[in-house]
Amino acid sequence: MNKSFRLLLLAISGALLPQKNMLAQNKGLLNNSKSPYAQLRNVDMDDVAWTKGFWAERFQVCKETMVPNIVRIYKDPEISHAFRNFEIAAGLEKGAHTGPSFHDGDFYKVFESVAAAYAVTKDEKLNQLMDQSIAVMAKAQRADGYLHTPVIIKERSQSAEAKVQQDKLLFEAYNFGHLMTAACVHYRATGKTSFLDVAKKATDYLYNFYKNASPEYARNAICPSHYMGVVEMYRTTRDPKYLELVKKLIDIRGHAGDIGTDDNQDRIPFRDMKKVSGHAVRANYLFAGVADVYAETGDKTLLSTLDLMWNDVVNRKMYVTGATGSLYDGVSPDGTAYKPDTVQKVHQAYGRDYQLPNLTAHNETCANIGNVLWNWRMLQLTGEAKYTDVMELALYNSVLSGISLDGTKFLYTNPLSFSDELPFSQRWSKDRVGYIKKSNCCPPNVVRTIAELNNYAYSTSDKGIYFNLYGGNTLDTKLKDGSVVKLTQETNYPWDGNIKVNLDQVPNKAFSLFMRIPGWANGAKILVNGKPYTQAKLTAGEYAELNGKWKKGDRIELTLPMEVKLFEANPLVEETRNQVAVKRGPVVYCVESVDMGSQDIFNVSIPADIQLIPKLTKIQNSDVISLEGTAKLVQTGNWTNQLYKEVSKENKTTQIKLVPYYTWGNRGHSEMSVWMPLSR
Repeated sequence: MNKSFRLLLLAISGALLPQKNMLAQNKGLLNNSKSPYAQLRNVDMDDVAWTKGFWAERFQVCKETMVPNIVRIYKDPEISHAFRNFEIAAGLEKGAHTGPSFHDGDFYKVFESVAAAYAVTKDEKLNQLMDQSIAVMAKAQRADGYLHTPVIIKERSQSAEAKVQQDKLLFEAYNFGHLMTAACVHYRATGKTSFLDVAKKATDYLYNFYKNASPEYARNAICPSHYMGVVEMYRTTRDPKYLELVKKLIDIRGHAGDIGTDDNQDRIPFRDMKKVSGHAVRANYLFAGVADVYAETGDKTLLSTLDLMWNDVVNRKMYVTGATGSLYDGVSPDGTAYKPDTVQKVHQAYGRDYQLPNLTAHNETCANIGNVLWNWRMLQLTGEAKYTDVMELALYNSVLSGISLDGTKFLYTNPLSFSDELPFSQRWSKDRVGYIKKSNCCPPNVVRTIAELNNYAYSTSDKGIYFNLYGGNTLDTKLKDGSVVKLTQETNYPWDGNIKVNLDQVPNKAFSLFMRIPGWANGAKILVNGKPYTQAKLTAGEYAELNGKWKKGDRIELTLPMEVKLFEANPLVEETRNQVAVKRGPVVYCVESVDMGSQDIFNVSIPADIQLIPKLTKIQNSDVISLEGTAKLVQTGNWTNQLYKEVSKENKTTQIKLVPYYTWGNRGHSEMSVWMPLSR
């Protein structure tokens, strides 16, 4: 390590604390404390600590295994070259850029997961790791703020191929967005401005670029994580030009003539969009970023389009697991009109209305996380529980399915069925792997999501505290007027529906507790200090407001019925006609071949009156609730070289065991299906 770099590292590790008169002090994962059009605000990153139960266990694995493992992967150039690319760009190592053009963004997500874990644990080793990483990234940054290792490394070798902002597939703005977000999280977790200074230079660069770029180059960006990032930089620095920048980014979308594509959601202006199409990660990131912009501007034309997009996704394009992006590859528009010259290729994309295949579902983990990010922001804007329901559905099912229970292996795609008999090989492994060589964007994304999940548990409003996600935890936060609220939540949710809240410290004034009643929880009950609470309407799919002048020691008990329910899809979903999916609470279940012995899981038929009994079981040392009961087994015989044959009338009963969808594939290679034929 040369002397100048040692001095830089020393400066980084001892970075000045932020100046209170210049930087916003709220320490929420999203700093929407001054967002004029957000109904809810985030609690600070260290306000919530998981204690016991489902999310406490997941965070324990995250802290002890997920974060160390993902750091190890990205610091080892023999596995991932992402951090080595920064070292080469900084002149600390020699070599060429290796890996996808969005590799910088992957490392920023790794960094963000470390910062989120540090916010809770205050582990000094994590702090030192971040300081060392920041020193390298800061040294790699150009004087004008540009920081994109594929180009900077070529510039160091004086390559003629070093072209800035000229190829949208270079993911420059996308990488910048994750840089900004990670820097804001680091600042809020540590109080240091070292990485924030890097992000400010990068955001200033983007501002100047978009101010002076030609119309063609100005529209040259995909997967707009930078919308979220730029808004967060505005919220942190209160620099008005950042808000000006992100408003312009939205305004110029779709005005690029034949440059725009459905795959990138910029074929038409954002405000003219009527249907969701194209790459699902890009779409969901776009919607999340626009929601952030609405929170700052109140532009109702943005919210109107977001409402249309949300209704389209939830009512016609989202899987029962909360997953999005059904197609590996397709075209848009597909089958709606005979205009061949207007058809464009799309990939990893939303399909037509009700086009929701199971065996060939794509459902990228990043898209499902994008669905969480979008719905979380919509919740902050409106305070409406329908967004929390979607967020929770995706988290428990199509986000957690993207990572193994031990926290070391990952899925890129999340199909709702897998069969070894499928006569072709799909692009992405359906067995979790330690590193996804072609595109490892999902692993650091799912790790940072789990590391940050304590921030989703509660929100605050002018009236009180919102309970969003249930789990054993402690909350130590402040209301808008600065008064302190401390409480303890005890629950084994989602395995049972009993939630107990003890108020440990309360202000000397009335305030409200908003308890979420999930959309599936008909018949919920609330007790306050052991007596039925009758002053609030308990409606499934809404928040129930409990208002009063509380005192220390008050106890609230919420009971949510945890019934096993069979769900069917709209008949227009061709692949699931006469089939059912099984849910209990927010958890979707599946049948897995490892539990069926020699029986074919695709011959299992579910009686309409089946009695499925919850049973505690362990998968990969993780406690889960399985469902056991008696189903029918259709004797279909041999299908080799047969496309059709006469229906068999032979069937028998069989015992089945269903496991949570997110746990499938954790006991070795297996076949799996969420949807199963219904026998009436």
